[in-house]
Formats: sequence, structure tokens, C-alpha cells
Amino acid sequence: MSDAPADPRLFYNRHIFICTNTRAEGHPRGSCSARAADAGGVEKCAGICARRHGIGCRKYSVQRSGCLDRCEYGPNMVIYPEGVWYRYENTHDIDEIVETHLKNGGRVERLMLTPDQLPPKH
Repeated sequence: MSDAPADPRLFYNRHIFICTNTRAEGHPRGSCSARAADAGGVEKCAGICARRHGIGCRKYSVQRSGCLDRCEYGPNMVIYPEGVWYRYENTHDIDEIVETHLKNGGRVERLMLTPDQLPPKH
């Protein structure tokens, strides 16, 4: 039995980190920022989708992130406290993640990254 105090209540129900890292053009690992251009304003899109789906702003936070070190599969995001990683290609993918994961508590399996998907060693 641990003597550690109980964790405090979560400040946000979900915390979403979206990689916006930029690398030089032609870098072998790629760049989430460059690949996300099609999604246009990812954080704004996620916020709009969440409001459209009735998820209150105090229940979640969307943050830009530096490199999440899974560049080859990007652009990507991770949602905590679950620790579920997703890749996305466009605003429709983000909308599906918001609807399925944030609103309904499910998972978008076709977009999920798994722990065994590691970056290649260079």
C-alpha cells in the first residue's frame, strides 16, 4: 500500500497535444507542420469541431506541441489522460476523432498509432 496522496481532480477531462514541429524541407523524418497544411489551423479546427459536437471548453484543452518523435507517421496528436495517439490527414479526420473519441469515448482505430510503431533508427 502506498503512502502517496491521491491524485487531484483533473483540470481538463482531456488534454490534446498536436505536433506542429517544423523541420527543414527534405529532412528524412519529415515534418508534422508541413504535412498538416491540408488540415489548416489544426487547433482552431479541433476547437470548432468540439464546440459543434457540444464539448465544453472547460472539459478539454488543445495545445500546440513540439516534436512528439513519431514524425514518420504524422501529422499526429496525442490525447491524455488516455494516452491515445492518432495520425490525421485532413479536417475530416480531426472531426472524426473529436466526435468518436472526445464526445463518445470511442476510438478511431483506422487513425490510431500503436506503441510498436516506432521511428526508424537513423
